Amino acid sequence: MSAPERLLREPAGHDTVTSTRGASVTRRSATRLGGITGGAVRLRRGWRRAGDAAGRAVRWVRETVSPAGVLLAVLTVGGVLAGWAFGWMEAWVVAAIAGVLLLACVPFLLGAHDYRVRLELDRDRVVAGSEIRGGLDLVNEGRRLALPGVVDLPVGTGLVEAHVPLLRAGAHHHEELVIAAQRRGVIDIGPMTVSRGDPLRILRRELSWPEVQRVYVHPVTAQLPPSSAGLIRDLEGAPSSQLVDADLSFHAVREYAPGDSQRHIHWKATARTGTLMVRQYEESRHARIAVLLDLDLGGYRDEDEFELAVSAAASLGVQGVREGRDVLVGVSAELDPADRGSVQAMRSLPTVSPRVLLDATSAIEGGAAEGLDADVIRLESLAALVARSFADLSIAYLVTGAEVPTARLRRAAVALPPGIAIVAVRCEPGAEPGLRRSRELAVLTIAELADLGQLLARGAAR
Repeated sequence: MSAPERLLREPAGHDTVTSTRGASVTRRSATRLGGITGGAVRLRRGWRRAGDAAGRAVRWVRETVSPAGVLLAVLTVGGVLAGWAFGWMEAWVVAAIAGVLLLACVPFLLGAHDYRVRLELDRDRVVAGSEIRGGLDLVNEGRRLALPGVVDLPVGTGLVEAHVPLLRAGAHHHEELVIAAQRRGVIDIGPMTVSRGDPLRILRRELSWPEVQRVYVHPVTAQLPPSSAGLIRDLEGAPSSQLVDADLSFHAVREYAPGDSQRHIHWKATARTGTLMVRQYEESRHARIAVLLDLDLGGYRDEDEFELAVSAAASLGVQGVREGRDVLVGVSAELDPADRGSVQAMRSLPTVSPRVLLDATSAIEGGAAEGLDADVIRLESLAALVARSFADLSIAYLVTGAEVPTARLRRAAVALPPGIAIVAVRCEPGAEPGLRRSRELAVLTIAELADLGQLLARGAAR
């Protein structure tokens, strides 16, 4: 083969099968690369490995060396160069001190983390103002001594630190944790990070566990009187003008139509007219409760007033769910910045069970309904959306703050379907609890959550 031919890449390897009547023979032809081509391939592979190694080294430096460690490294290198170039004794001293500090921190990184870590919480749902207790268990599963370290546990926006002592092989350490859940919300606990470093925090090694546990901090709720003590007692089971084929309130008879049930045939009317006649009934009215929570923070004086409104809405919704009624808990949906001013949206919270509803109320956040940063809709717009989507309501609660005037409450009441009972719950800490009635609605003023149950018990919703 001539030299130019050796520079070319030969065809890829393949199998050749030769068959005869008695046997088959397989021949394998291998692929060989020319000298220059093979060298280029090896060079590319080596360059790729070097790049990967450099990337890992850079990541290791970022994860291990703190800004103070970087400064010491710069002082060491800079001092050596300045001392060698200019003969400055001070530069040699600075380089020596910085280098000694760096070398003294290295032993604290020796050895590998070989922990088994487990975080246990006593509960994953609490009421605002309570505490979450848990335990952090660490076991050194390695065969060597594990140096002391620190466990960093993110709790929401905060951080809990647990110090791990020196652990022999197989040794166990338990740390009790107490997490305060003072305010309503959803708290993500984790991921945990076990770190080990020198006392000066110059060098540091970390090992993370990706597990995250979620804790729901429910709003405070009040025990309310049964709905049958108020307006719903009068609505439940009352006949309406809607005619149906089966119910309790008899209305009239009509001629039989194919598909009608034979058990509804009115035999006396059939005998009198000579034609099959069936009964018709007036549909019994079933109470459907709507609880509308105003998320516009402009309607509240402060955060505590907003939290009182969330607790009031949650109490009304949970009471209806516990009684097995059809409950709608509606709030404004978060608006996309591109749709502000042109789109109005709402979302209904799940009411499958009180626990599911309280989980959803834990994540409620207020916003602004006006200005360039508007991300929620006003109470009147929320009522209009509910009227278009849920027309068969019996009673609606409008829960808002002290900064919402009565005129706006009336506009929200007018936007709801006609013929339903409307109760506005105005949350105003420090005010005198009471009830004011108008043609459109009844306005409850509560200073604390306990006032809601007391006013409803006195028949404010009648």
